[in-house]
Amino acid sequence: MQAFLKGATVQATRPQKDKAAAGPSTEKKAKAIPWVEKYRPKCVDDVAFQEEVVAVLKKSLEGADLPNLLFYGPPGTGKTSTILAAARELYGPELYRQRVLELNASDERVRTDSITCIGKLCPPFKIIILDEADSMTAPAQAALRRTMEKESRTTRFCLICNYISRIIEPLTSRCSKFRFKPLANQIQEERLLEICKKENLKYTKEVVPVKMIDNLLQICFRGTFEKLEVAVKDIVDEGYSATQILSQLHDSIIEQDLNDKQKSAITEKMAVVSKCLSDGADEYLQMLSLCSVIMQQASEN
Repeated sequence: MQAFLKGATVQATRPQKDKAAAGPSTEKKAKAIPWVEKYRPKCVDDVAFQEEVVAVLKKSLEGADLPNLLFYGPPGTGKTSTILAAARELYGPELYRQRVLELNASDERVRTDSITCIGKLCPPFKIIILDEADSMTAPAQAALRRTMEKESRTTRFCLICNYISRIIEPLTSRCSKFRFKPLANQIQEERLLEICKKENLKYTKEVVPVKMIDNLLQICFRGTFEKLEVAVKDIVDEGYSATQILSQLHDSIIEQDLNDKQKSAITEKMAVVSKCLSDGADEYLQMLSLCSVIMQQASEN
């Protein structure tokens, strides 16, 4: 960050390779871009479900009067993508690489040396993006405030965080604050369907086939434990996510002809299984444990 502020470009130390010498294999590797990057918004208008933020940013870009920014809200709502899209729109693809620096504020080097030991800035106008700014300590945030004041003529900062309450008031008062709303399920579904269409992918609304879930429940209700062991092993061996199986089982259990006490016992077990899965427990054992509880509750009818 210090070198960047002194005028060095991000790519200044990277040697340039001859494209002809790289060969066709290099070109193929270059095309293998993760979807999260391939379909990241290229301009501010592409940002989904954040109309207020987009409207204000567009006016700032049109007037070339970009303030210090503070983006806050739940993860996965487009905070980082929005500022990157705005920077590309402001600078273009070439200058973007030279004038935009993206840092993770949780990095120890950013929290200490890079903020307190900062060099004198040189033109041109630059943007520094600090992700996870809420992980910075109060002294580090105070040092950042002084830097923002000192270098306000040539640099703009964009702070990104999940919890605005963890940012000190002297910092928030020097930034234009934008709250990013959680994305509605419909918006997420539309975007995923759009990507599937562009990638020529076949998809189903249910990740696990409905017949497989129904068969598993039928064994829980009317089968034996030996058959249940085989059915659970088969569905796990197919490679389906235990978390997805759990989600679909939950929806099916709610619709079953069980009383409230039975449903409560099953859903309580589902919560325990979900926690165990997130902690890295064995998927087969957890699903077998859940299905055993379903079988036990169903036998009480």
